[in-house]
Amino acid sequence: MEHVWLPAVAGICAAVVGFLIGYNIIRRACAARVETAKRIGESLIADARKTVENQKKETELEVKDRFLQMKVKFEEETKAKREEIKDAESKLSERESNSERKLNFLTRKEASLNEKTHALENKEKVLEERLAESTRLIAEQNVRLERIAGMRKDEAKRELLKNLEDEARMEAAKRAREIRETAEREAERESRKIVAVAIQRYAAEQCVETTVSVVGLPSDDMKGRIIGREGRNIRAFETATGVDVVIDDTPEAVIISGFDPVRREIARLSMEKLVQDGRIHPGRIEEIVKKTREEIEEKILQTGEQACLDLGINGMDVEIVKLIGRMKYRSSYGQNCLAHSMEVAYLAGIMAAELNLDEPLARRAGLLHDIGKVAPHEVEGSHAEIGADLARRYGECEEIVNAIRGHHGESDSISLYTPIVGAADAVSGARPGARRESLENYVKRLAKLEEIADGFKGVEKSYAIQAGREIRIMVSNKQVNDEGAAELAYNISRKLEKELDYPGQIKVVVIRETRAVEFAR
Repeated sequence: MEHVWLPAVAGICAAVVGFLIGYNIIRRACAARVETAKRIGESLIADARKTVENQKKETELEVKDRFLQMKVKFEEETKAKREEIKDAESKLSERESNSERKLNFLTRKEASLNEKTHALENKEKVLEERLAESTRLIAEQNVRLERIAGMRKDEAKRELLKNLEDEARMEAAKRAREIRETAEREAERESRKIVAVAIQRYAAEQCVETTVSVVGLPSDDMKGRIIGREGRNIRAFETATGVDVVIDDTPEAVIISGFDPVRREIARLSMEKLVQDGRIHPGRIEEIVKKTREEIEEKILQTGEQACLDLGINGMDVEIVKLIGRMKYRSSYGQNCLAHSMEVAYLAGIMAAELNLDEPLARRAGLLHDIGKVAPHEVEGSHAEIGADLARRYGECEEIVNAIRGHHGESDSISLYTPIVGAADAVSGARPGARRESLENYVKRLAKLEEIADGFKGVEKSYAIQAGREIRIMVSNKQVNDEGAAELAYNISRKLEKELDYPGQIKVVVIRETRAVEFAR
């Protein structure tokens, strides 16, 4: 039995001894780890302290740097403020000196005025004495005249009044004749003024007539594709559009020629689309031309509607609106028909307003006055007759029909709108730059205007401005005084009236300049 317990006890003792040994080893290992962790912690605390010290030093340096920057900035601002204060002080001192000079000047002026006032008072006393003496002498002279004439004062007065009445009747008749002549001149001048006001209130751009259009090409190789095999493409294009296509040595361009501007525009747009698309053959050409023609028709309608909208005209038949849009592609004497018609409409409206007439009706008549120019060419007659028939057909009133028919004086007027439209049409066609054939005469008139002014003594240079409605003349201040400047302006205006034909009036401005220069030190 003892043999059985002994091994068990020995085993237990060995286990206890092993446990104690293991515990001892583990405890020592834990103590070593604790010691290591302690050393690491102390090292981290030391590094943290160093980092904090470094950051503290960096912060101190940054604060010092900012302080220095703020100090420099403050010194610069202080310096600038001092400069401003210094400048202000110098300006104030200068103003004080100027004020002293002005005060001295005013003091001298006041003394001078006091002297002149005293002199005037003395002269006034002398004049009063002379007036009293003159009254006494006149009374004595009247007594002598009554004695010499053998007539009393009332009898002489009646005789004098009778003679004055006869002279007054003659003067009144003469004056009445002058008033009639003046009224006629004023009526003519007023009519010219109305036309001039209408011209001055409306300004239109210059339009130039052309019969060709140029289409740019990306390269000269495209010309061969436009011509096609044996010329079939160019023949198909000319047949579809009704224009001539000129392909010459012009680099990267073809020329489209035709007298019908609508066809020429359709051809130009179709050619540009074909060049961009690149597929050029007879079938494609017909398709593009058809599509472009539809677009142009739509654009013509939109153009007519926009013209009516700009002029404030409504209630017009759509066919008339289309004809108005077609005028954009028609020119007459180098002047675009639509631009000319809109200009005539504006001018006619302004003239009607000046005469207290219906302005919208005058504008409507002015816009439609050349509508016959875009009618189909199969219709016979002048454009005024054709336009009047078209206006009546599409429901326009008789005043407008008569204004269209008679704007060139081809028929009698039934209202004032007919001569108004005729005058506006003449003004639009005759204004400088409107038509090519009148531009040279306009330039010659300006040159003649300056030539007449330059021919007077004392004139240094003259300038015609505002399209010849004003001339400014610079004269020598040594040769022409102030009174002479007014006389010179009168003489030049009279000579212009005699030697020049011009609409409206010309303003003559004579400028005489005297400069006094002094330096303050």
